[in-house]
Amino acid sequence: MAGPTHTVEKIGGTSMSRVHELRDTLLIGDRPNLYGRIFVVSAFGGITDLLLEHKKSGEPGVYAAFASGEDDHGWLAALDRASEAMGAAHRVVLDHPGDLERADAFVRDRLVGAKNCLIDLQRLCSYGHFRLSEHMLQTRELLSGLGEAHSAFVTTLMLQRAGVSARFVDLSGWRDTGEVSLDERILGAMSGIDAQTEMPIVTGYAQCREGLMREFDRGYSEVTFSRLAALTGAQEAIIHKEFHLSSADPKLVGADAVRKLGRTNYDVADQLSNLGMEAIHPKAAKTLRQSGVPLRVTNAFEPHDPGTLIDDQPAESPAVEIVTGLDVFALELFEQDMVGAKGFDAAILEVLTRHKVRIVSKVSNANTITHYVDSSLKVLRRVEKDLVERFPAACVSSRAVAMASAVGRDLDGLAVLSRGLNALADAGLSAIGATQGPRQVDVQFIVERDALAGTIRALHGALVETQSRDVAQAA
Repeated sequence: MAGPTHTVEKIGGTSMSRVHELRDTLLIGDRPNLYGRIFVVSAFGGITDLLLEHKKSGEPGVYAAFASGEDDHGWLAALDRASEAMGAAHRVVLDHPGDLERADAFVRDRLVGAKNCLIDLQRLCSYGHFRLSEHMLQTRELLSGLGEAHSAFVTTLMLQRAGVSARFVDLSGWRDTGEVSLDERILGAMSGIDAQTEMPIVTGYAQCREGLMREFDRGYSEVTFSRLAALTGAQEAIIHKEFHLSSADPKLVGADAVRKLGRTNYDVADQLSNLGMEAIHPKAAKTLRQSGVPLRVTNAFEPHDPGTLIDDQPAESPAVEIVTGLDVFALELFEQDMVGAKGFDAAILEVLTRHKVRIVSKVSNANTITHYVDSSLKVLRRVEKDLVERFPAACVSSRAVAMASAVGRDLDGLAVLSRGLNALADAGLSAIGATQGPRQVDVQFIVERDALAGTIRALHGALVETQSRDVAQAA
């Protein structure tokens, strides 16, 4: 299957849309040995949005139109749009007429198959014994898997045309009548493949008994990637993004001010994920960490740069590594008689869990519990209603705020909290609240939403740029 020195590497959707640019650099380039690398690919950029729904705007794709059940015209038209977009995507990557013909036939076969499946499902559920709602998760997985199967197939064609011994590895379970676990799906597909003499191009979606979308929704490709790395004993797992993992967003603080991270650990990666700056899905990071596989995050378009190594090692010296932020809501429950009483925490958590609200952070005192949550206002109003019904004597309120956080493997002795507050004051800004836990890995500053960008700039200047200048002067 693989040797002791192979890597498992993932290319994200935005980078996949430029995979033809990566052919002669990242994928082939001037390497003395092309092989010993297994690539896991996402769908081409925008394709999953058309197959499911737009990730940000919520505009319906095939799945959302089918799920609404309003009429057949809606989802059939959405399927046609997805088909056209998939064809346009592979015409950017491929130029040989034979390859284009094979790619067109692949899209036609998969989408006609999906169309017939959905029509049959509608017909079946027209009988009273069957409910369409019971099959929607499988429908979502079927549609989503089309995107990764397409991009993996097209990338394999591109590489084969360039003389690479590439192999299309389809984990999507297309027309597979068996039921297998994720591990069985991966091991079965990889059996008989010698990664030292060929280059497997693997779909980021894997159909399995567990149902990846049930827990991970559209984060499934990183779960497939991490499990593949763990099962094959990879030397490293590598994620190729379209940017470097840096000390802050260069658009906010300036490209000259940011510092590329050379190394950090999984603890920091978890903190970043909590703040929406996801280097890797937390469950995928857990798989790699427990398997002893280090993760490297690189810029796909700078293949000679080693990027950022993420492992389980502590920092050599204390430092703020990243400053980032997130828009959140402060959900506050005040109850004068809370002090000394039990059950408030558990009840609030039960309501938030039931409404699938993600908790970013939490603070409390004698009679007030405040959760900083990542949620829509619509869902938050339902949460407030439930809490008022549960605690009629309490005052429940929510407020749109933002959270900026200074993160590092070791912040001990850096006085990040006081220095950060001073930096905000010097910039004419103020914090609504600030929190530092005993573990010394992050310090959080709560500010007004319109102050988030300025807060990140001020904190980065005081905690990262000044720190870098001090190190340079000492050297």
